[in-house]
Amino acid sequence: MGEDNGTQTPTDGAKWYELFSRGARDWLRHDEKVREAVRRHLPQAVAGGELISGGARTVRVPVRMLEHYRFRLRPAEERQGAGQGQAKPGDVFDDPTRPRTAGGKGPGGEDEGEVQLLLEFKIDDIVEWLWEEMRLPNLTPRSGPSEEQEWTRQGWDRRGARSRLDRRRSFKELVKRRGAPGAVPTFTDEDLRFRQLARRRRPAVRAVVFFLLDVSGSMSERDRQLAKSFFFWTVQGLRHEYRTLETVFVAHTTQAWEFTEPEFFQVSGTGGTVASSGLRKVSEILHERFDTQSLNVYFFYASDGDNAVSDTDEARSALAALAGEACFCGYVEVAAGLSRHLDTETGRLFADLSTDGASAGSCALADFDDVWSAIRQFFTAQDPARAEGG
Repeated sequence: MGEDNGTQTPTDGAKWYELFSRGARDWLRHDEKVREAVRRHLPQAVAGGELISGGARTVRVPVRMLEHYRFRLRPAEERQGAGQGQAKPGDVFDDPTRPRTAGGKGPGGEDEGEVQLLLEFKIDDIVEWLWEEMRLPNLTPRSGPSEEQEWTRQGWDRRGARSRLDRRRSFKELVKRRGAPGAVPTFTDEDLRFRQLARRRRPAVRAVVFFLLDVSGSMSERDRQLAKSFFFWTVQGLRHEYRTLETVFVAHTTQAWEFTEPEFFQVSGTGGTVASSGLRKVSEILHERFDTQSLNVYFFYASDGDNAVSDTDEARSALAALAGEACFCGYVEVAAGLSRHLDTETGRLFADLSTDGASAGSCALADFDDVWSAIRQFFTAQDPARAEGG
């Protein structure tokens, strides 16, 4: 039989979920709308600061309620009829296109409004949605022990735990058996099918990620909050994707200190900026605590771009040494209202690093709306064919 070349595909303009039945279509469409609402609401959730401080593990997202199309009778007051009516020459009619005044005191209106549902989502659920296609860049297998992956479904059996009973598969077996002559119409033990679980092994993802934050006096509270928002969602996503990932948190002014994760997201500081102090601290921890030959090393730095002029050469040398051992170096510049994004002392250091062929990237954050764009820029999964072909 020949193939019908005229068959339309989902790329011909139809939504992908239109290939399913009505009920599945409605569910998938609603799920897509909810995800869009979460993405739109994410900057507001980030700006609140409660998630970063650890005070909340859920996010409330307003979602517009969708109703099925249906036929209904037109309300009597909206019906029109023929006749002279009570109008007289010179009467002024209300303009139906004029926008109604919203809010304020006065008699209740009759206009139809919009109903919104306030849905509550766990951070883990949001991270799972948003990080579906995100990966660590340039991740390579390293020597080391393998880890056992979680139990996965693999095949069926006629015996098993009731919790793993596959009702759909069992019903199919019943239908097939009913077609045989003299078959019993009710379920029997021979019809039951149970999902079987298998355990697979894979090479462990061996990686350490360093987060370095400039907390000097030139960084305003808003700048620090913006940088911490980027770090927060990055940490949540990476931990969701890679269970064996190790993280290190460092902050600096003219000196550098290592912090625990809760302390890191609360830290602030004053004084000048010496970027090389933070870079040297990261290198020191890397060589004292980790084996660079068996680990993928990643480094992300957030700053407003300012750095002491006398520290330029020292910072350049420390950054080049760190980039030589890292799979990727990312730089996030936070400076709301400035037009010279990435054209700063630190921004030029990372630009030169990338020009020299190192695996590095830079992104400017002017507002909380830019947080997720920066994460996508750094962690969007690359096409293997493109990566191999150059």
